[in-house]
Amino acid sequence: MIDILTKRNSVANNFIAELRDVEIQKDRLRFRRNIERIGEIMAYEISKTLNYTLQEIETPLGIAQMQTISEQPVLLTIIRAGLPFHQGFLNVFDHAESGFLAAYRHTKKSGEFEIQKKYQNTPNLDGRIVIVCDTMLATGKSLVLCCKELLAEYAIKELHIATVIASDEGIQHVRAFIPNAQIWAGDVDHELTSKSYIVPGLGDAGDLAYGTKEH
Repeated sequence: MIDILTKRNSVANNFIAELRDVEIQKDRLRFRRNIERIGEIMAYEISKTLNYTLQEIETPLGIAQMQTISEQPVLLTIIRAGLPFHQGFLNVFDHAESGFLAAYRHTKKSGEFEIQKKYQNTPNLDGRIVIVCDTMLATGKSLVLCCKELLAEYAIKELHIATVIASDEGIQHVRAFIPNAQIWAGDVDHELTSKSYIVPGLGDAGDLAYGTKEH
């Protein structure tokens, strides 16, 4: 199952258009804020799928009957590019617990690369609704590696994978190895370069958000 924001016209299109724009990208603050805003919109969309409970809320003038979220999700992100996206989700699910993962591409002498997970810090995910926020879903290999290890370690009740820009190949890889996950994407592109960058994509999200890295 996959939900794509740009399939329906909304202000999310403007934020994604600005993320892709080479001139607007020069403003790192705006770049990070646009990713954050897409996270906020996507969190709102995911909130429609959650369970709600009727509560009585006392106001200064009486009692209001309100449907409120029964169970807060756990928000995980893959650092570093995923941090502003995660913040957008946290702005909406402001009572949610969070967790952090790190994975990187280890390039071999042949030029090929393999994905290695370097770091994990999460709460107990047994029986929880989990949202994994990763700004770019290129090959999908790092995301699948992290999610498969989480699913092996915990009895996750419901898994949502959220991304700003995905490739067709990345989505197919996720669906092949994590078929029960619900995928949420801002937009989907059809091409990957030989170095596994999404085309037209938006470039290196981590570098655009935080500056180029030496190591």
